[in-house]
Amino acid sequence: MAERERIWDRFLTEQDKASLEVPAHHAPGTRPALVMVDFYRWVFGDRPQPLLEAMRDWPGSVGLAGWNALPDVQRVLAAARAAAIPVIHLSQSEAIAGWRDRTPPTSPPSAEMLDRMRRKYDIIDETAPLPGEVIIRKTAPSGFNQTPLLHHLRGLDTDTLIVMGESTSGCVRATVVDGKSYRYPILIPEECVFDRHEATHAINLFDMEQKYAHVQPVEDVLAYIERIAAGRRPAG
Repeated sequence: MAERERIWDRFLTEQDKASLEVPAHHAPGTRPALVMVDFYRWVFGDRPQPLLEAMRDWPGSVGLAGWNALPDVQRVLAAARAAAIPVIHLSQSEAIAGWRDRTPPTSPPSAEMLDRMRRKYDIIDETAPLPGEVIIRKTAPSGFNQTPLLHHLRGLDTDTLIVMGESTSGCVRATVVDGKSYRYPILIPEECVFDRHEATHAINLFDMEQKYAHVQPVEDVLAYIERIAAGRRPAG
């Protein structure tokens, strides 16, 4: 059977392809947690729009990439909830300045932009937390940086992370690298992470697959979750 084409293949040089090694990832455990990275309004806007159009109203938008990922994200989220896998939502702090240097606006924001800015870090309705699901506000790209995420995972006795969200090259990658630094096996459903730039998205997935995480088709991650669920059902 021919090997499945990966999203990053078209960006690799011949030397890249010739020097590849098969990544040796630790097998996932049986006590995973699902980490939802930055499913907030500033990235999605209020409706699906092409990237350049969306950026006029929502400067942090990833355009249609995020909206196109939502059906698969919702499938994984629903499966995790059905399997009683803990779900942790990450968003940014509204009270502490972000980490990116930005050019100050040359004129006061409009009333419409002020409203968008007020709602920018609200988690979107399509992935809204359920009662009892933890929301962690972060002040850096990584969900682990100066937050209680690691303590919470250890309190849950978590042995595996499933990571979804945005951006592939930014907060997802930072959270994955730190998660791997804490020795967690990490699964990334390929269709459930997204970025503004196609090349950046693909190459960061490639890099994480090579070094830090197992980047899998969403169907494989769903099959893993189903195995977890089956192991927790009463026998008989």
